[in-house]
Amino acid sequence: MMWAGEQLHQFKDHHREARVFAVRAAISLLMVVALFGVLLARYYRLQVTDHEVYATRSDRNRIHVRPIPPNRGLIYDAQGQLLADNRPTFTLSVVSERTANLEQTLDHLADLIEVSERDRENFLKRLRQRRRPFEAVPLRYRLTEEEISRIAVNEFELEGVEIEAQLTRAYPKGALFAHTVGYVGRINERELSSFDQETYERYSGTHSIGKIGLERYYESELLGQVGSENIETNAHGRVLRTLEFTDPQPGKDLYLFLDSRLQQVAVDQLDGRRGSVVAIDVKTGGVLAMVSAPAYDPNLFVNGISYKDYRALNESRDLPLFNRSIQGQYPPGSTIKPMLGLGGLEAGVVDFDTHISDPGYYQLENDERFYRDWKKGGHGRRVDLRQAIVESCDTFFYDMAFRMGVDSMHPFGDKFGLGERTRLDIPSERPGLWPSREWKERVRGLHWFPGDSLNISIGQGDVLTTPLQLAVMTSTIASRGTHLRPRLVKQLGNQVTEREVVDQIEVQSQYWDYVHSAMEGVVHSARGTAHRISRGIGYKMAGKSGTAQVVGIAQDEEYDADKLDERQWDHALFIGFAPVEDPQIAIAIIVENGEHGSSAAGPIAREVFDTYFATQAEDNAKP
Repeated sequence: MMWAGEQLHQFKDHHREARVFAVRAAISLLMVVALFGVLLARYYRLQVTDHEVYATRSDRNRIHVRPIPPNRGLIYDAQGQLLADNRPTFTLSVVSERTANLEQTLDHLADLIEVSERDRENFLKRLRQRRRPFEAVPLRYRLTEEEISRIAVNEFELEGVEIEAQLTRAYPKGALFAHTVGYVGRINERELSSFDQETYERYSGTHSIGKIGLERYYESELLGQVGSENIETNAHGRVLRTLEFTDPQPGKDLYLFLDSRLQQVAVDQLDGRRGSVVAIDVKTGGVLAMVSAPAYDPNLFVNGISYKDYRALNESRDLPLFNRSIQGQYPPGSTIKPMLGLGGLEAGVVDFDTHISDPGYYQLENDERFYRDWKKGGHGRRVDLRQAIVESCDTFFYDMAFRMGVDSMHPFGDKFGLGERTRLDIPSERPGLWPSREWKERVRGLHWFPGDSLNISIGQGDVLTTPLQLAVMTSTIASRGTHLRPRLVKQLGNQVTEREVVDQIEVQSQYWDYVHSAMEGVVHSARGTAHRISRGIGYKMAGKSGTAQVVGIAQDEEYDADKLDERQWDHALFIGFAPVEDPQIAIAIIVENGEHGSSAAGPIAREVFDTYFATQAEDNAKP
């Protein structure tokens, strides 16, 4: 028999329990060691193997590169007056990455200051555009002091909202230089999508780009080079300190040939009429004045023009957005007669003794059509080239064109730049049209007829010119054949621009003398078509008036302005240069629907010339 205590002692195996405990303890220790090894391996990877990777990620969350936009280059006229300036304004921007609830933040801002639906839509568009992380996106421009104060008081509730002092483009002269200086505007999606990486980096922090005129043509030089700063931020995105700073390089300034005084006189003389005035320095090719009227205020476009304002400009019958000086293509009328007269002399078709009888019309053999002279009874029985220019005798030029032919007229006009862009340093110039036999066959599929030559000899038919082309042609005549490329910019930064000779037209000196004398007679002789503008003049001016038809008149009818709408009246043109003995300035003018070049356009030339010589005298008198 067994005792009860002995039986219980046999049920509990202390040795076995000890072994189990030892095994479990060993396994647990191994697991702890293994886990500690994993931890050490992970720690080693974080601190040694992948240290640079995670340090870089940490820095990206803590350190940000913020672009610093450069100051855009300024634009000055010939007298040093500012035409394009940078003025400080305050801009409301939002950093979406620092904003917990963007929609709520925008709503809150709209309660504090005026934020239109258009402002909001434009902000969301910019937000979707390509940009750097943590880059502030503009919401409102030109904040008032009161608006800044309201936002400052509520700053603690507006995470991610910033007020930045920025330089905004401004045009002190308003509409006076709208078509030449142009304007900048906000970078749109189409422009942004065309940027390569290098261009995108250049525009970091910059929200504007040149749209038209000099602002667009010289965009790369005016823009400058972007700077940067490395900033350290806290977990809420607030800037703690600046770690590194790279200065931006400002854009280059432009110094122009344009003179505000001449520009203003030309605008005043147009007196609200539609037209263009272009004046050129004969010696340099510098454009002294370039007016297209009516114009518009470029300041409207800088921060985004309103729909109402743009619609008013775009739908206006007077086309204020249209640059008539380089895009308007008009029949030149009689203003091309001096140039063609030179061509006739050089080709030997006419000479100083050539005379015709002018009954008031011209008729080709076997052709029933009468090519009319503007003067109903004609200019007499013995009309030479000088009289034909002075009195603008169409019949003489009909006869000369028939004998000369288009194959001689076309290449001669080419030398003066007709039918080609002048390559002025603003974009969007149109080439005009100087027709040829090949052009008509290629474009119209028709042969050239003698009547076509007669039409272009008086600046009608298919021939079209811009006011700038006429000014270049006039300057070339004034300089006795030196065809210069016109230019607006005299100096770019510290670099002076050089004049560029496009062509040197070889014509006998006596022919230049003859044509200059004839153009002087237009203004100073009693029978000259523009003799009225010479009253009281203190210098010798050469000129040529012109009239260009807007609507065709049947052969058996006469022009009657009373029967036509005002916009169907003839255009009035005038070209000229002065002084005759040593030409300094050349001009071309068109007054749309002005009817008579001598009375509508000629007086404008006289006022511009008077102002030019008066200001030259003033400038020379300065110490």
